[in-house]
Amino acid sequence: MSSTPTVGVLLSRVRVEEKLLLEDLERRGIPAKTIDDRALVLEAERRPELGCDVVLERCIQHSRALYALSVLNTWGIPTVNTFEVADVCGNKLLTTMRLIRDGVPTPRTRLAFTPESALEAIEALGYPAVLKPLVGSWGRLISKVNDRDAAESILEHKDVLGTYIHSIYYVQEYVPKPGRDIRAFVVGDETIGAIYRSSEHWITNTARGGKASRCPVTPELNDLCVRAARAVGGGVVAIDVLEGPEGLLVNEVNYTMEFRNSIDTTGVNIPAKIVDHALALARKAQQADA
Repeated sequence: MSSTPTVGVLLSRVRVEEKLLLEDLERRGIPAKTIDDRALVLEAERRPELGCDVVLERCIQHSRALYALSVLNTWGIPTVNTFEVADVCGNKLLTTMRLIRDGVPTPRTRLAFTPESALEAIEALGYPAVLKPLVGSWGRLISKVNDRDAAESILEHKDVLGTYIHSIYYVQEYVPKPGRDIRAFVVGDETIGAIYRSSEHWITNTARGGKASRCPVTPELNDLCVRAARAVGGGVVAIDVLEGPEGLLVNEVNYTMEFRNSIDTTGVNIPAKIVDHALALARKAQQADA
């Protein structure tokens, strides 16, 4: 391997985030290679020859990211993030169970397998409750269930859809928010920055119109987010945090985080932090192979 690692960027298309990462690599004179997941063919039987020392995973589709990382990690190729992190964070229940396992506070959650038992779970938690798909992002297909009529209607729709993913019911308590939530960015063992996402709607994702403003990274927030990141396997993740009546709760952990709207808001060069982490991982692998 060369003394200066080559960074591969596995992507579906060059969005703003990928452009910023590639620009940071170019500015530093670090060799980079884009790997288009639409054209990628991986031979399972032998180590892929991608021409890079570390891979930054930036796929849009969870399935492409997950299975590519499985092959790469099996053959010992360092990636940001790993298959484990993608597998856990790509499934809301797996994330919840890791957080619970490691004592990270999270909203009360119920799992059910039929519309009837899901209705029981919703009513046990109390209205309003939140019904989420196990896999999904950008706040899509999330329902706030305000009463029994709404619950029966939504559960019937999911039952009629009939797909595997809609036959598993993930129900959480509704946590009242002060018109905002927190998204924090963790790289390695540090919460490098955070934003408030404010909206009049109960879904505050910036992809759904939420407005970003700077959130101070207090010792409490840093500790919570680093613990959450470690629970899912570490690396480069975004943590969604709710300000509940009894304290901070980790709601979700995202493994291919979007950060275009958070650089100026936080004042942190997020792509540079991600590149630093990838380079450190590549150099560690180089030393192990030496």
